[in-house]
Amino acid sequence: MTEDLAARLEARLGTEIRDLRRLTGGASRETWAFTAGDRHLVLRRDPPGAGRPEEMAREAAAIRAAAEAGVPEPPLVDASSDPDVLGSPYVITGFVEGETIARRILREPAYAEARTHLARDLGRVLARLHTIPLDAVPGLTRPDPLDTLVAAYHRLGEPLPAVELALHRLRRDRPEPVPDTVVHGDFRNGNLIIAPDGLKAVLDWEIVHRGDPREDLGWLCVKCWRFGAPGTVGGFGPLDDLLDGYAEVAGHRPDADAVRWWELYGTTRWAIGCRGQAERHLSGQTRSVELAAIGRRVCEQEHDILLALGVPPAPESPRPPAPEPADLHGRPSVRELVEAVEEFLRTEVMPRTEPGLSFHARVAANVLGIVGRELDDPTADAEHRKELARLGAADRAALAEGIRTGRLHPEDPEVLRVVRDEVTARLRVANPRYL
Repeated sequence: MTEDLAARLEARLGTEIRDLRRLTGGASRETWAFTAGDRHLVLRRDPPGAGRPEEMAREAAAIRAAAEAGVPEPPLVDASSDPDVLGSPYVITGFVEGETIARRILREPAYAEARTHLARDLGRVLARLHTIPLDAVPGLTRPDPLDTLVAAYHRLGEPLPAVELALHRLRRDRPEPVPDTVVHGDFRNGNLIIAPDGLKAVLDWEIVHRGDPREDLGWLCVKCWRFGAPGTVGGFGPLDDLLDGYAEVAGHRPDADAVRWWELYGTTRWAIGCRGQAERHLSGQTRSVELAAIGRRVCEQEHDILLALGVPPAPESPRPPAPEPADLHGRPSVRELVEAVEEFLRTEVMPRTEPGLSFHARVAANVLGIVGRELDDPTADAEHRKELARLGAADRAALAEGIRTGRLHPEDPEVLRVVRDEVTARLRVANPRYL
C-alpha cells in the first residue's frame, strides 16, 4: 500500500516522495507524513473504499476559509474528492512544527510560558473562526444538538442513569439561541498544534457544521480534555480568560452560563461517544482491545456529568477484603494470573515493540487491571441491586427509565445518591485515579 500511495503522490505533485509513513491516531481517517521535494507535508485521506467526497471537500473549504479569517492553519497544498487520484478523497497540508499531545503541553517546562496565555489566545482564535462566512464552506449541516444527542444515545440500546440526569438538565436549562456561525465541532486538546510560544495551528475540521458558536467554547472546557490539569479551559486556564479573549476580537462576551451548558452537553456527548466506540467492538464491526477498553471509560464521563450537576462523590467507605482464592483450581488464583499477564505486558512487551503495538499492549495491561479490581470486590453488584430495589428498580436500565419517564424525579436527593454511588463504584474499578 505504501508503494502505491507514494507513486500516486509523485504523479500528483510532480516530485520525488520520500519518508512516507503512516501516523498513529485518527479514528476514521488515515494520516500520513512525507517529504515532497524540499517540503514536509501531511496527507489526510479516507480509507480506500470508504470515501466520503462531500465531507472531504467541506473540510478543505473550511481550512481555506479559516486561514482567510485569521485562524492559524497548516497551509493547504492540495485536495481532491476524486478517489482515482490517491485512492480516496484527501487533503494535503504543510507540516507544522509543534506538539499535539496534551499531557506534554500541560506538564512539560518547555510549554510553561505558552500555558500562561493559551486560554485567552484560544478565545481570540475562536472569535475569528466564528467570523467565517457561512457560504464559504459549502454543504454545512444544521443539526439540532439535543435531538442529535438523544438519537445517538437511543441507538446504543443501553440506558445510563447519569446520562438521563444530564438530558433532563439540558432540556430544562437550554440557553436562548444566538445567530448561527461556522462551528469547528472538535476544537480541543489533541486538535491544536502548540509550540513553546503558543498556538500554531488548528486541525481536524471533519465535523464542521453550522450552529451555536458557544458549542466550540463549551467543548474546549469539557473536563476530559484537561487531562488532569486544573484549568477549566483545556487544562490551561480559567473560563474568564477564554471569554475575555473572545470578547477582544468579537466585541461581545459570550454568556458564561450558556458556555457551561455546552460544557455539560459536551460531557454527555463524549459519554455517549465512548459507549458508541465500544459498540463497534461489541458488534464485531471493528474488533479492538482499545475500543473495548473505551467502553469502560463511560463512567469517567458520567462522573464528570455528576460533578457538573453538583453531585460530588461521597467519602470512600472501607473496602471489603479480597476474596480467598478458589479451592478447586488452587494457586495461582484468577487474580494472580491476571496480575502475571499484566506484568508481562508492561515489562516485556511494551518496552520491546514498535509504538503502535506498545500502545495497544499498554491498553491491554490496563484492561487486565480493570479485571483484577472487579475480581477484588465480588459483592459490589449485589449491594448495587439492593440500592436499586429501594427505588423500585430491578436494574440500572430500570433506574434510567424511571428517571426518563418521571417516575423517579431527577432532582430527588435519594435518586442522585444512588446514581452517584453506582458511578463511583464503577469508576473505582475502571480508573480509580480519575476520582
